[in-house]
Amino acid sequence: MLDYAGLEALAAVLREGSFDRAARKLHVTPSAISQRIKLLEERVGQVLVMRGTPCTGTEAGRRLCLHVEQVALLENELRRNNPELVPEGQVARPTLKLAVNADSLNSWFVDAMAAFTQGGNELLDISIDDQDHTAKRIKEGDVMAAVTASSSHITGCNIWPLANMHYVAAASPAFMQRYFGEAGVTPQTLSQAPLLTYDRKDALQDKWLHQQGVSARHAPPRHWVPSAHAFVRASLAGIAWGMHPTVLIQEHLQDGSLVELVPDSRMSVPLYWAHARNAQAGLERLTQCVINAAQAWLDPLEPKV
Repeated sequence: MLDYAGLEALAAVLREGSFDRAARKLHVTPSAISQRIKLLEERVGQVLVMRGTPCTGTEAGRRLCLHVEQVALLENELRRNNPELVPEGQVARPTLKLAVNADSLNSWFVDAMAAFTQGGNELLDISIDDQDHTAKRIKEGDVMAAVTASSSHITGCNIWPLANMHYVAAASPAFMQRYFGEAGVTPQTLSQAPLLTYDRKDALQDKWLHQQGVSARHAPPRHWVPSAHAFVRASLAGIAWGMHPTVLIQEHLQDGSLVELVPDSRMSVPLYWAHARNAQAGLERLTQCVINAAQAWLDPLEPKV
């Protein structure tokens, strides 16, 4: 049987990032935390925590931490459905670790969060990652569920189709005049016009450039802006062009403060919801909230031909 005192200490260290903060969270001494984790590592026969600033989990450590969170979710459901068996206050409020892409988090996903938190006592721990990489976070045991662009089978997971998020390449009128002027938007002018990129995982701009005939070796200069809000403001300010979700810039497109570089050249990113299969019962309500919010904001997924 697993040592749940050790598992509790492990989960606290990985959530808080240090032994000291984990000790304060559990109201024990740092040496007690260290001893519990040492005993747990001896029992499972491998290292679970990579000591550092912050402390991080090995693959085995992350999976054990996810197990602790799933147990907490199940205990919370038991208390909700059978309050006489588990009195209020004896079960901690569970925290669900999720991975969501920035554009979803800044638009429709907040509605899913609102609906979910109004119907229960669960807490959410959301990390931002590119939709093409969130599936990996589930595989590695970092998170319990994620918004992903992958419809492929993920071992141990259930996948639900959500909707399409549409993107357009857009810039301010002043930027358009400065970089494209009379020559227009061509592979040559695109290779000179600065673009915005969210982070090193963001390949959307490069995919769009490829569709416009711009090769990788003629890639334009770029600014790195890891903020969805600043991403829009940078385009409005004429700093660069970028790929924007239409749900976030529709008003700017309508009032002319942002214009499409190439009309009718939008790109669609299909979104899916994936979660650990053994946590399906505890995540059923969250899953429905996510599906409802995505369908209310976004267009239906186009059927595969």
